Amino acid sequence: MDDHTRDPTVGPPARGDPAGWRDDGRWEHATLRRATEHGVRLYNSGEFHDSHDCFEDEWYNYGRGSIESKFLHGMVQVAAGAYKHFDFEDDDGMRSLFRTALQYLHGVPRDFYGVDVLDVRTVLTNALEDPAVLHGWRITLDGHEEAAGEADFAYAESLEH
Repeated sequence: MDDHTRDPTVGPPARGDPAGWRDDGRWEHATLRRATEHGVRLYNSGEFHDSHDCFEDEWYNYGRGSIESKFLHGMVQVAAGAYKHFDFEDDDGMRSLFRTALQYLHGVPRDFYGVDVLDVRTVLTNALEDPAVLHGWRITLDGHEEAAGEADFAYAESLEH
């Protein structure tokens, strides 16, 4: 465990036993879980740039090639691809980012820190052919599709340098 990724304020998963949740009742990397919670909820609210920032900021905590790095880098690409599609109507850019995301997410456990990674990979793959599948799609965290609240926006704002 990396001491700098500990945070005793981060709670347990709402359900399930995702990769990252330890037998001793805590997250392997609690700051990764915290960034994931905020990043997913911001994505689900259409705040793709803020979602990207949540995943990217946490990504810097992990060495190249680690499963945590692969997951976070993949999620950075997911948020950036959605940003390209929804904000710029640039589906070629979206496809390029999603292809990269799929490479990073390859080998990441299906339920990683509460994210249904299999669903993410499936939707990205389908969006390569039909970007419209993104409309109405939400990332699930612990089996729920939550929207962003004040705490999520405050977290993203705290990352701005």
